[in-house]
Amino acid sequence: MQTASFTGFIKALFYMIAFYYIFRFLAKLFLPLLVKKVVQKAGENMQKQQQYAQENTWQKTQSKEEEVLYTTANTKNPRETKKVGDYVDYEEID
Repeated sequence: MQTASFTGFIKALFYMIAFYYIFRFLAKLFLPLLVKKVVQKAGENMQKQQQYAQENTWQKTQSKEEEVLYTTANTKNPRETKKVGDYVDYEEID
């Protein structure tokens, strides 16, 4: 069975501090590159989705040129707000 010593505690503390500063240094170097790569990848995915949606819409409109759709949902009856209570006018008493 081993017992804890002051030198062992100092070594562990030194290793933790060294790891922290090395991690911060490496994060400053590589994190901007990683974020840039992720943003580029997300932009490419969004561009592909937009292109796919445009192609799909274009194909649908070409195949159904004569069909016209009108949506009248919620045009005659706008959403009403819920009334919670009555307005009470308070008067100041002298």
